[in-house]
Amino acid sequence: MNASAKSSEADWTLQLTNEEKLTRLMSEYGDNIVQLAYLIVKDRGIAEDITQEVFLKAYRGLDQFRHQSSVKTWLYRIAINESRKYLRSWSFRQIFSTYLSKGEAPPEEVDTANVESAVIGRMSKVQVAEQVMKLSPLYRKVMVLHYYEDLSIREMAQVLDISEDAVRTQLSRARKHFKALCEKEGLEWT
Repeated sequence: MNASAKSSEADWTLQLTNEEKLTRLMSEYGDNIVQLAYLIVKDRGIAEDITQEVFLKAYRGLDQFRHQSSVKTWLYRIAINESRKYLRSWSFRQIFSTYLSKGEAPPEEVDTANVESAVIGRMSKVQVAEQVMKLSPLYRKVMVLHYYEDLSIREMAQVLDISEDAVRTQLSRARKHFKALCEKEGLEWT
């Protein structure tokens, strides 16, 4: 984080009450957090619940935030942890296994997503989102953070609490799996 960003963030923390800080965080990052959670858990309602939990935890931890990373990275880290917690939960495993046993598609398939056209080439955003959602949670997470949220390798490492080399490895593997999925579906990828 550069000096001017630290200075403005420090001024921000001194001048506002925690409620005002939370309001600003929610307006600035709310939609991004919902989208990130949605791309991990694949359900809009649950993503919104996770987002509420993210901001509740952020509010409780505002005084302990040490500014070793940006606020955005901190919130993304909380969102990913909460999404992981949901995916490990009993209710998710029960609901998901019910759909699989009936041969039905899971609820609320992917609608639209923001994707860098330079990376994907001629595929439509819906096709890209469908293929990303088919990736395992590990690979889906790194693809979402890198391509949808435009985080750098360093920021991703902070969010995921892993080394930058591990991020590069996961991203490389995610790209290979994504490419294989696209080829399997007969979709052209550049």
